Amino acid sequence: MDGGSEVRLEASTFCCSTCEAAPITGRRSAQRMKARSLSTSSATYSEHRRTQSLHGPSPVTTFGPKACMLQNPHAVMHIQDPASQRLTWNKPPKSVLVIKKIRDASLLQPFKELCTFLTEVKNLMVYVEKKVLDDPAISGDEVFAAITKKFCTFREDLDDISNRVDFIICLGGDGTLLYASSLFQESVPPVMAFHLGSLGFLTPFKFDTYQSQVTQIIEGNAAIVLRSRLQVRVLKDNWEKKDEKGIILTNKDLETSHKAMQHQVLNEVVVDRGPSSYLSNVDLFLDGHLITTVQGDGLIVSTPTGSTAYAVAAGASMIHPNVPAIMITPICPHSLSFRPIVVPAGVELQIKLSPDARNTAWVSFDGRKRQEICHGDSITITTSCFPVPSICFRDPVNDWFESLATCLHWNVRKKQNYLSSEDEEF
Repeated sequence: MDGGSEVRLEASTFCCSTCEAAPITGRRSAQRMKARSLSTSSATYSEHRRTQSLHGPSPVTTFGPKACMLQNPHAVMHIQDPASQRLTWNKPPKSVLVIKKIRDASLLQPFKELCTFLTEVKNLMVYVEKKVLDDPAISGDEVFAAITKKFCTFREDLDDISNRVDFIICLGGDGTLLYASSLFQESVPPVMAFHLGSLGFLTPFKFDTYQSQVTQIIEGNAAIVLRSRLQVRVLKDNWEKKDEKGIILTNKDLETSHKAMQHQVLNEVVVDRGPSSYLSNVDLFLDGHLITTVQGDGLIVSTPTGSTAYAVAAGASMIHPNVPAIMITPICPHSLSFRPIVVPAGVELQIKLSPDARNTAWVSFDGRKRQEICHGDSITITTSCFPVPSICFRDPVNDWFESLATCLHWNVRKKQNYLSSEDEEF
């Protein structure tokens, strides 16, 4: 990254006293207990911090005196205690990407205030998308023009900023966070999302006190939740493109017989029947084994973050973002027994059009880049190695339940009246 800025997550892996072959005795035991005590006392971000679990799953856990987990050198995921995930900086951040919801007049003033604060007060290099600055309400502001001259601009799908941005600030609704995720196909900088949209399930920060909140993040004092993403690979068997002279070529005219496209998805992959009146008919494979054929309106493959979006509207359960899982939810299936299921993170799912399907299917990624899926095409989905580090307002658990209560009105009902002793007699 520019300026040598790097991000480090402080997190304690689940472990127990059996994690190491040698017994813990004497001075070594005291040192280990002291380290654990210091780790607990340093986390002052919560008044009621729960005790760290000592018996969770760990890659080095043993089972009895001789059994242990077979070590996998290719493992990319370690289960961490959500309460210990903290954001720190190896070096102070020097650049920030500000993402603003397009065509929203209510965000103009917050956007100008924030960018002025970041540039003039915090001396940060501010990155802004070119189409945001092309807004007449911004480009026509002569006072703000002096600030915009210090910005770095970029264009989606044309300019690579993956190694230039130290952290991200989103102004808008949940869609701004999804958009920020789509800009980074590998490592994602920490994201701070302000609730200035309609729903705001993924945007925990209020803009009223943005200066103190941004300052706290720059100083590296914040909890963080790692939102897993899906790595999606679409393999097209029949496709076409134009050559330099504008002549349309099909894959039969080229050396490569398949075209592969990759996407990083934060919420969900949706496969549906599109404009056809026929049922969607697709085969679902898990690690190469056919597990079912989906007949209905379609299928949703979502992350835990996406479980509270389209999936929950289709009847799925809600999963906390720290749970390593992939959710599979049918859309209006023609089977009463087809219920949403949760599979372990890391498995490989593959979706193909059934050989006897009457029509094609359509696929979209976080509601974008919608395309048609034909016979011979395939969609491969697994857990991505590059999560989205979302900065918390309080901590991963409290923020999530606060969003459930305020945005989805989870378990809201009128209280039952108190039953007195006199009422019990009747």
